[in-house]
Amino acid sequence: MQRLWGTGGSKAPKPSLNNAVTTSNDRIEALDSKIATLNAQLTALNSKMANMRDGSPGKTALRKRAIEVLKRRKQYESERTNYEAQVFNMERFQGMTDSMTNVRTTIAAMESASKDMKKQFGKVDLDKIERLQDEMADLMDVSNEIQETLGRSYDIPEDVDEAELDAELEALGADVELEAELGGAVGLPSFMQDEVPEFIDEAPQTDGKVKEVAG
Repeated sequence: MQRLWGTGGSKAPKPSLNNAVTTSNDRIEALDSKIATLNAQLTALNSKMANMRDGSPGKTALRKRAIEVLKRRKQYESERTNYEAQVFNMERFQGMTDSMTNVRTTIAAMESASKDMKKQFGKVDLDKIERLQDEMADLMDVSNEIQETLGRSYDIPEDVDEAELDAELEALGADVELEAELGGAVGLPSFMQDEVPEFIDEAPQTDGKVKEVAG
């Protein structure tokens, strides 16, 4: 059938408010151009008539011609006013249409988001989340107990008497002074003398004693 009758031409696009507004604005621009041309003609005719005598045939002819130009300008101006009113109404309708389109788009987006949220919430196991939270809380408690235990292992016992510590420091100081009086003799401190191993037969000789034997 296409070979016999041929194919039809491309279908014209459906009319739309945007196209109608564009066409009307183009028409308004064309009318503005025509009105400007007629205004220029009227200016020229008025200039010529200003230098002519009233009632003369030439001025009468120019006056008749100016009246015709004015009539055409009035016609174009009336047509332009109608197109402006049409454009105003169409833009209002276009705004309402765009607003309704946005509303429908927003509603569709909200419905789609609601379905997705329901699907995602359906996959969430609240009981599992609560169990995980309880396990994390237990682990935190265990960690705190470990930290407290490690901290206590390095603390000074609370039952230590500071007076005893001061006495030990004084004893150490007395031992140091005694060694200084003996001329720096080398020996074990007093607090270590009771801990000499049993395999040592006798204490080592000091330099002072060696000197006495040699003398």
